[in-house]
Amino acid sequence: MRLRPSLVIPILAVALAACSSGSASPSAVPASSAPSAAAAGELQVYAAASLKAVLAKVKTAYEAANPGTTLTVSTDSSSALETKIEQGAPADVFLSADTKNPQTLVDRSLAAGSVVKFAGNLLTVIVPTANPKGIRTPADLATPGVKIIACADGVPIQRYTLTLLGNLAKVSGYPADYAARETANVVSHEDNVGAIVTKVGLGEGDAGIVYVTDARTSDKVTTVAIPADSNVPAAYGGVAVKASMRAGAASSFLTWLEGTDGQAILATFGFLPPS
Repeated sequence: MRLRPSLVIPILAVALAACSSGSASPSAVPASSAPSAAAAGELQVYAAASLKAVLAKVKTAYEAANPGTTLTVSTDSSSALETKIEQGAPADVFLSADTKNPQTLVDRSLAAGSVVKFAGNLLTVIVPTANPKGIRTPADLATPGVKIIACADGVPIQRYTLTLLGNLAKVSGYPADYAARETANVVSHEDNVGAIVTKVGLGEGDAGIVYVTDARTSDKVTTVAIPADSNVPAAYGGVAVKASMRAGAASSFLTWLEGTDGQAILATFGFLPPS
């Protein structure tokens, strides 16, 4: 049966409408409706133990500023985390208490970009609040019978501590073998700086050397000042992990952390600006 010309146009219109009601191609989705790579998804952040407290605040602020993004934070010693990343752990961002460990990832082509310095820190001596050994200056750490809690070799705080001991050995009134005497008093080597704070706070040791920011996280310890001229500045560095599926988002997070908002939060926890 032949259709009358007057019916052809309505039928074609119905057919075209039916075709257009199907699924739109990705290119038809307005760009504004698709989340940006830097804004959406989960970022796995591997961070030094000394950053644990401040990153809880950073997580809240960053997620609020970047809807759709979730920060999942895992903390341990920087050296342990660097090793895990080399072995294929699924990290997107690595935040270290030094620049040496992230630089290792850069040197081995495991980082996306160069090391970003995002914070600084200083060292202090901590003792239990009651201070049963009566430790008043770092010189007292060389007194026989003082039990010192330290970190294992390779952990950034331990490297900084060794430099500090060498500096103090040159101070007037300190014995020339101060470093050896202090080291002889070490009764425990912990995996990270947080464990030093915990053990000293529990009275399992008489003293320990930690970052200033870690000393502020516990009301069970008090501090003994280190001479400013002998203190050792700690530089914190971070990298985006090259194997990450979200390296762009990881880089965006590092940029935010070294920016005004990130620095303001770090400062409230006692961190210094990056050198």
